[in-house]
Amino acid sequence: MKHDEFIGQVQARAQLPSRGAAEAATRATLETLGERVPENVADHLASQLPGEIGEHLRRTEVMGGLGTGERFDLHEFVRRVADRGRVDEPVAVYQARVVLEVTDEATEGIMDKVRLQLPDDLRHLVDAGSRGDMT
Repeated sequence: MKHDEFIGQVQARAQLPSRGAAEAATRATLETLGERVPENVADHLASQLPGEIGEHLRRTEVMGGLGTGERFDLHEFVRRVADRGRVDEPVAVYQARVVLEVTDEATEGIMDKVRLQLPDDLRHLVDAGSRGDMT
């Protein structure tokens, strides 16, 4: 999937008013995901995405690539996405669901490895997709 298609899918599914809003949602979600998962997983996922999009995962790397990912739960994930995206938390939840769904479709099974690195509450966010609830 190319950059324009990825951002277009995020914009359409999240019903965002502009490509800029879709870019912001993508950046906020993937930077936060990059903080949460081990860096080798973030790098592998980033390598499967269009360059500009994959860089969001790498932007938060620490210790020259030797970091292990921060440990935080769904609430903290959503708070960080909301802060980065400058949106309310319910909006951040939905936008993150959309971005993660498009990311899953754009990669070749890498999101399965990402899921294994996450606690149950964050797995639900990854699995929820743009339709359906998070129960």
